Amino acid sequence: MKPIFGRGPSLQLRLFLAILLSVGLMLADSRLDAFANVRYLLNSVISPLQYAANLPRDLLDGMSGQLSSHQRLLAENKALKRDLLVKQSDVLLLDQLKQENQRLRELLGSPFVRDEKKLIAEVMAVDSDPYSHQVMIDKGRVDGVYEGQPVINEKGIVGQVSYVGAHNSRVLLLIDPTHAIPIQVVRNDIRVIASGSGQIDQVQLEHVPSSTDIEVGDLLVTSGLGGRYPEGYPVGHVTEFSFDNKRPFAQIKAKPTVQFDRLRYLLLVWPTPRETLMVGDLNSGE
Repeated sequence: MKPIFGRGPSLQLRLFLAILLSVGLMLADSRLDAFANVRYLLNSVISPLQYAANLPRDLLDGMSGQLSSHQRLLAENKALKRDLLVKQSDVLLLDQLKQENQRLRELLGSPFVRDEKKLIAEVMAVDSDPYSHQVMIDKGRVDGVYEGQPVINEKGIVGQVSYVGAHNSRVLLLIDPTHAIPIQVVRNDIRVIASGSGQIDQVQLEHVPSSTDIEVGDLLVTSGLGGRYPEGYPVGHVTEFSFDNKRPFAQIKAKPTVQFDRLRYLLLVWPTPRETLMVGDLNSGE
């Protein structure tokens, strides 16, 4: 029986012919550049496939780059926020130091601060009792502080020392209901007694007849009577003058020159004896 398909050349012969053909084509292309157009055409056809094959890798590389950039930006943002917080705290501290420096300058440069011996004290604590107006300061017996010593600031009279410890003291404020101080009206030298009302923005004048020449706006200063407070330190301004015919005395209220809700630095004063001043004046006059 005769086979349908005849046997062709052997595999060895086919391989030899293929190699020979390939070598011939390579020589022709390298020497004569015969297949330049064919390569260009094939490259044009295959390039979209190459782009499509590289697309997933490019997308992954882009996403990875964006993710790393995002992480880096987040880290930089956190670092900048920390630095900003530190700088802001430094600025706040600088502002506070500037304010404290300004307070001290005002305290020492106040026209009410005269030639008496003085010592700067800082408020350590405020009495929490709503019926008592006292503060604790950081100076005590070792600094020469004594009970009854006058305390002022750059605005005027703050109060007097009511208790002295070794290294701290308690100051009874001018506005405390148990505190009283002899004062005088600058306009006409009328002398009266001012006592605390228990309110931070008010003192009251005691036992003043309704016919007394006191007007709203009058400046009240220490009279120096009693020898505790030096003469001439501001106490307050008269804000209200009223009277009732059924009462023997007028109702007079004044606003202190000191802002008692903003106390920070105070001055302890050692008053100069009046006799010393008088002798000094006489000697200077000679």
